[in-house]
Amino acid sequence: MSDSATDCSDCTEPRTALTEAEVEALVRGICFKTGPPRGIGVEVEWLVHELRTPQLPVTPERLAAAYAALRTVPLRSALTVEPGGQLELSSPPATSLMECIGTVSADLDAVRTALAGHGLGLVGLGHDPWHPPRRFLREPRYDAMETCLDRTGPAGRRMMCTSASVQVCLDAGYEEPGPLGHGRRWWLAHQLGAVLVAAFANSPLAVHEPTGWHSTRQLLWMEIGPGRAGAPELDGDPRTSWARHVLDSPVMCVRRDAGPWDVPEGLTFREWTRSGAPRPPTREDLDYHITTLFPPVRPRGFLELRMIDAQPGDDGWIVPLAVTAALFEDAEAAETAYRTVKPLAERSVGLPAPHNPLWTDAARHGLADPELQEAAVVCFEAALEALPRLGATTAVTDAVTAYLDRYVVQGRTPADDLLDRPRGTDDRAHGKDTRT
Repeated sequence: MSDSATDCSDCTEPRTALTEAEVEALVRGICFKTGPPRGIGVEVEWLVHELRTPQLPVTPERLAAAYAALRTVPLRSALTVEPGGQLELSSPPATSLMECIGTVSADLDAVRTALAGHGLGLVGLGHDPWHPPRRFLREPRYDAMETCLDRTGPAGRRMMCTSASVQVCLDAGYEEPGPLGHGRRWWLAHQLGAVLVAAFANSPLAVHEPTGWHSTRQLLWMEIGPGRAGAPELDGDPRTSWARHVLDSPVMCVRRDAGPWDVPEGLTFREWTRSGAPRPPTREDLDYHITTLFPPVRPRGFLELRMIDAQPGDDGWIVPLAVTAALFEDAEAAETAYRTVKPLAERSVGLPAPHNPLWTDAARHGLADPELQEAAVVCFEAALEALPRLGATTAVTDAVTAYLDRYVVQGRTPADDLLDRPRGTDDRAHGKDTRT
């Protein structure tokens, strides 16, 4: 949500119009950069709440003051703010799992200290369980996004303003085939993604009431629709399918140097290149268009896995990061994951994620789905075997083991904890450990 292309500072500069063929060539070249997998990153989103009474809304003025103070805190991660006031930290590319964890952990400590001075804190939930959507940011990008997404119903505003996630970023992989090849990793991300949705589901509530879904956040992405939040078909070369998807996806907005941005209805980027109206699209427009597509796996030179709910506790985000990294970066674990999820792929009935029965079941039932639970157990165990080979510390492997024992083996997720708690209690939402 917080991609950097948020203004139109260059709209008045001379720019060269793109042809359809040029768009396809550019997308193929910039979105999959192959080579030995060695980089890793994470983007952690958080709801910001009152420290003592999280069910009370934070005023925009308090949020603005707290974020102004945060801008003065030295961080290695990029700090951005989501449309509803959620906070996001995006790590710099790291050369190892532990480097990534160390950087983000230190930055989160600094952020929490600064926010506490304003009586605010961070909470790891995939969807705000208390408040309806409310815009905090008033910028042309988000005004246009709201207008565009409103056409398909209320899910867009809720996604913009009340959701939070853990997004894991991994290299695209080798050009050659094999467990670490980019074709295998692209396919695995879309099939294993359903297991990650189920295993880390943590958003069963909205406005204090159960929604009937373990991951309400994933439900919102499904309701937004395939043109904006869907994956391309996995029917061949990833570069070709993604380029086709970019061209055939609807344009969210046409930026202007003054006034509200145009929000065309039903105009694909391919049609825009052919018609040249309301003005010919440029390279800057293409780059911007790609930031307005929100598939569960987004290629940005690397692979951005976007399907994991924000997690409870100060360090809960480390578990999905570690598990996902192990299943992609370690060749043996990647092969185990591939063999494990391959039978599950039949449940997708050939439809792209997340708009297929497999992803729907993952979001609705979490690990109460027996096949997803069985696959999650195998994948977590494979990740645990691989993590020492990736240099993970005992603290990290212990955290993954604890999650496996507490949730995965039991067929539960953090969403079940939220559903089990008596109405009106907020210890869990505070991130406190209430285990006995």
